[in-house]
Amino acid sequence: MARKVTGRHVAISTVAAWLAGFVIFFPILWMVLASFKTELEAFATPPSFLFFHWTTENYVTVQERSDYLHHALNSLIIAGGSTLIAMLIAIPAAWSMAFAPTKRTKDILLWMLSTKMMPPVGVLVPIYLIYKNFGLLDTRTGLVFILCLGNLPIVIWMLFTYFKEIPKDILEAARMDGATIGRELIYVLTPMAIPGLASTLLLNLILAWNEAFWTLNLSTLNAAPLTTFIASYSSPEGLFWARLSAASTLAIAPILIIGWFSQKQLVRGLTFGAVK
Repeated sequence: MARKVTGRHVAISTVAAWLAGFVIFFPILWMVLASFKTELEAFATPPSFLFFHWTTENYVTVQERSDYLHHALNSLIIAGGSTLIAMLIAIPAAWSMAFAPTKRTKDILLWMLSTKMMPPVGVLVPIYLIYKNFGLLDTRTGLVFILCLGNLPIVIWMLFTYFKEIPKDILEAARMDGATIGRELIYVLTPMAIPGLASTLLLNLILAWNEAFWTLNLSTLNAAPLTTFIASYSSPEGLFWARLSAASTLAIAPILIIGWFSQKQLVRGLTFGAVK
């Protein structure tokens, strides 16, 4: 027997959702506010929330000390390049697993997922030596390659889930009309899976943009993205919270804007197939 949803239940749910959202978003809000404080106000106890001397001095200092645009361009190229290559590999791989499975398909999917459970530090030394021997250290190509491999299992899993939800009858009808595998993939399957493709692309882009472990260990200056840019504000003299907050705000601003304008596609894609 279905429960009756009253206005009171809706109001409580709405308030609870807004409170949960505020708690989750609060660290980002606090970081943004700290970026407009002086160093003394950023360390002050008790901290001030809104009533302090607002200043943009930290942003000016960050821009003068560091080449923000250089790091932002590196992040854009590395995140975009790794996402594009991962999608080009994952779409045919997920298609074959979803519509032409074998006895080993499930084992392969579980093996790919298990690679994400291994801590990256476990393979840092061999990968570092390989990169050193092949001249890939501190290069955009090297970071694109490692981030593509790191996120590929998740991309394939997500696309596999989306493709499994598509009725096979549609693909069989296309084959009866003479569609080749390439045409079936490009003109039939891809348009039907656009929400899933868009959400997978956006999620992979966010993961690659925020990746810190590999970017910090495999780059120093030339290919350093925004994660390295943030880490550069940790010095032996201590942490300058206001400047660090300004650098962090500048680093997350692009991906935060992209996430805000694409939230409908993200939610739709991530919940695709969850409710029947």
